[in-house]
Amino acid sequence: MAALPAQKRKIDLNCDMGEGFGAYRMGPDAELLRYVTSASIACGFHAGDPRTMDRAVAGAAAAGVAIGAHVSYPDLVGFGRRHMEVASDELMTDVLYQVGALEAFCRRHGTRVSYIKAHGALYNDLAGDERLARALAAAVKSYGGLAVLTLSGSPSVKVLQDEGVEVVQEAFADRAYVAGGRLARRSEPGAVIEGPAAVADRSRRLALGQPIEDISGLPLQVEAGSICVHGDTPGAAELARTVRAELERAGVEVRAFSLPAATRETSGDDERRRQGDERR
Repeated sequence: MAALPAQKRKIDLNCDMGEGFGAYRMGPDAELLRYVTSASIACGFHAGDPRTMDRAVAGAAAAGVAIGAHVSYPDLVGFGRRHMEVASDELMTDVLYQVGALEAFCRRHGTRVSYIKAHGALYNDLAGDERLARALAAAVKSYGGLAVLTLSGSPSVKVLQDEGVEVVQEAFADRAYVAGGRLARRSEPGAVIEGPAAVADRSRRLALGQPIEDISGLPLQVEAGSICVHGDTPGAAELARTVRAELERAGVEVRAFSLPAATRETSGDDERRRQGDERR
């Protein structure tokens, strides 16, 4: 009897988007949407404004790309990259505020928020701070139905899972890791990996479950359900194009972990209509 073929590997390719503000634009969002499967859209705390959010959501919806809320500390001046001390209830309510704002634009364009991903300093703090991770879990459970993208292998993974939150572990194709799986600080030499070939090779290894090298050159195993390519990396669109081509060449199916769907109101209306039909 012939052996059955191995199950085809799947990976999500996500990118941060909508990070302009006012007259300032950042990142080639329209081009990136041709290659990524999930868009983490800034919600106004580190970047983004109503017009920018509306454009980003409209573009993602038209491209059939899943949408995530890219939440942050309230730090427009520092682009969300400065550590801030916040109470648990502050983080919970700030996250809900940002998700709700993005959801409004999703409803306008017939889609929905599918997941949450923290940005910058909040992302790094959440990865190692159980109190913050529990506060994020409280926001997610209050809102309902959202997955969380978080740093692969970090303590936040177990905390969120123990709280009943769906977790997708994230790896980075264009950022260097230190020993133990944490991201190298952007201020360190070599922290940002540039060059399409190098980024594509790391993406292929991550998607296939193969080890990559940390910043010191030692092997590092990183579990990945989604791979991030930053929209503000120089040549981001070419990086994303090369990464996607390399993944598909390696036989990896590139698809969103949470497929776009109708808004909550639409689904609720459909269910109410169905129940009404049954009563009639």
